[in-house]
Amino acid sequence: MATDAVEIQGTLREDGTLLLDNKPNLPPGRVKVIVELIQDYKQTEIWQFFERLWAEQRERGHVPRSREEIDTELQAARQEDEERMQELERIHEECERHRHQQGQLNRP
Repeated sequence: MATDAVEIQGTLREDGTLLLDNKPNLPPGRVKVIVELIQDYKQTEIWQFFERLWAEQRERGHVPRSREEIDTELQAARQEDEERMQELERIHEECERHRHQQGQLNRP
């Protein structure tokens, strides 16, 4: 006999009842339930640090950059990198030409 099983998260209420996040796709009948605590990331030290940081930023009137602003800055940085690489390639080719010319002049 095949056993169907699903994993669904939910909330354990104070009265001991479970509130499931989704309706299980199983036929009605008895089930076996294993309850395991899931760490609430909002209770971690790092999350609380960021909550304080964000609150302080809001108090100072800080407005985070929009996705479009970040994308624009990234594109500009990529363009600068591309231009820098082209300039380095130009310098390299110029050096190679100079070395080649010096080699031609130094031949007997």
